[in-house]
Amino acid sequence: MKYILVTGGVISGVGKGVIASSIGTILRSCGIRVTAIKIDPYINIDAGTFSPYEHGEVFVLDDGGEVDLDLGNYERFLDVTLHRDNNITTGKIYQQVINRERRGDYLGKTVQVVPHITDAIQEWVMRVSKIPVDGDNKVPEVCLIELGGVIGDIEGMPFVEAFRQFQFRVKRENIICVHVSLIPQPKATGEQKTKPTQSSVRELRGLGISPDIIVCRSVTPLGDDVKEKISLFCHVAPEQVYCVHDVTSIYRVPLLLESQGATDFLIDRLHLKVPNPQSRRPMMRWKELADRYDRLLKEVTIVLVGKYTKLEDAYASVIKALQHAALAASHRLDLKYIEADDLEPAMLHEDPQKYHEAWKELVGANGILVPGGFGGRGVEGKILAAHWARTRNIPYLGVCLGMQCAVIEFARNILGHKDANSAEFDSDTKNPVVIEMPEHNPGQLGGTMRLGKRKTVFKTENSVIRKLYGKSEIVEERHRHRYEVNPKYVSQLEDNGLRFVGRSEDGERMEIMELESHPYFVGVQYHPEYLSRPMKCSAPYLGLLLASCNKLQQYASRGFRPSPRMSFCEDSDSDNVSDEVESLTSSVSKVDLEGELVISSS
Repeated sequence: MKYILVTGGVISGVGKGVIASSIGTILRSCGIRVTAIKIDPYINIDAGTFSPYEHGEVFVLDDGGEVDLDLGNYERFLDVTLHRDNNITTGKIYQQVINRERRGDYLGKTVQVVPHITDAIQEWVMRVSKIPVDGDNKVPEVCLIELGGVIGDIEGMPFVEAFRQFQFRVKRENIICVHVSLIPQPKATGEQKTKPTQSSVRELRGLGISPDIIVCRSVTPLGDDVKEKISLFCHVAPEQVYCVHDVTSIYRVPLLLESQGATDFLIDRLHLKVPNPQSRRPMMRWKELADRYDRLLKEVTIVLVGKYTKLEDAYASVIKALQHAALAASHRLDLKYIEADDLEPAMLHEDPQKYHEAWKELVGANGILVPGGFGGRGVEGKILAAHWARTRNIPYLGVCLGMQCAVIEFARNILGHKDANSAEFDSDTKNPVVIEMPEHNPGQLGGTMRLGKRKTVFKTENSVIRKLYGKSEIVEERHRHRYEVNPKYVSQLEDNGLRFVGRSEDGERMEIMELESHPYFVGVQYHPEYLSRPMKCSAPYLGLLLASCNKLQQYASRGFRPSPRMSFCEDSDSDNVSDEVESLTSSVSKVDLEGELVISSS
């Protein structure tokens, strides 16, 4: 097993996750099997109880693990399926060691950070790195390890010490350290400053780990003199100082690293065996993806009506899924955020300007997305957004709580139940159209929801969303919810046009709803954004974008089969698709103004 440790310096949020994912992408392009581990030094057992403002979104895995959002980056870039143990926290490690101590595993010894905590960290990494993630039951060859936080943080010290020991345990030729650091560039002088990076590397080396690669995050490309200065003071060769400056999209980052020789260095330094050195087809497809993103000119405006819009990371997977679908629909995404409670009548009295600006954005949208969330704040605003989309024939996608809000709105205004609500927000309502699932509330909050990948069975063939998914009668998506549509109201809702076309395997839980006689009004109880990939977009999000671009009918006329220019929506593992993309690329004669490929007559 080969290990790549990715650390960060100067500031948190410097882009370690994207850098680690990009390194994995260029290794995958060589046919090397890659897995990833994210280490979060907080004491929480997992990310499930975080507010989105604390740590961004909570990403959910197939096995129900609630983990850090960076694992979403790994899954999207590497197209792998990770597990809950691929996310290590201080809480998990200490819990494991304490449980061992209670069982008497340490035979009366004094349990200490060194060696017991550090040993537990190393054993966890070695165990998890061998778990297959590609679906082929083959052991990965390279394990990416991202250490969260910044070098010097007190909570990260046990992990740094663990990897200081680990490099001797696995031998130098099997592990490298990639240090990601910020190069600030003050506007007053415009000069790129290397001192913060020097200090960060000095601290890392003082802790016993010497970086093999330094990745410098900067606004503009680094000058050669800056690289040489970093090389001189940080004990690395100039060609091992990589620059990742601000680019048009994150799809450019793997290409940027590859262009600076990262692929050859990683293969040589780790003595990796490349199955077929001449085959770089996945990277070619990645370049075409990045080029396609850059040349799109037509825009589509989607409004996201949420509760945590002050922090984009709170909706990281939703944003990525929208971008993937917009790319497939050949439109540049113009995403606008509306704080849900700004739409509520009370805001008209508190802050009229906010109220009118929010409604102006909503009215001008080509499509509306209402994502998931918890708690009563802003729910009435989400219900108003669903009402506007339904009554004005605006394409609408409701995810989790967004679906529940659409059901509440329909029950109030079509069924006439003016007090219809969710039991989560009003336990005394006489018409609880959304109720709690009792078996998923044993009295604790962490890990007690309906979590992970579960099957949804379509109940009809006459459904837009089913046709978007393909011919399969069953789809599998990831869930994260504690409330569901009340089965007692389903017949009333369906009799009035709100159809539940997808249900759980036992038929008891409503998973997918569609509104008849509407361009696109869809709600899903699960979170389809978790399985969206850059080259395999999510069906519900694709439907929203196509409807918002007025392309859904055109797509339907082809029997819901993507055209060659939408080939990124297809299975990225298909050799036929790869051959098609390669033939398209080789026969391009020009690019039209929509950013779509125009094929020469030959």
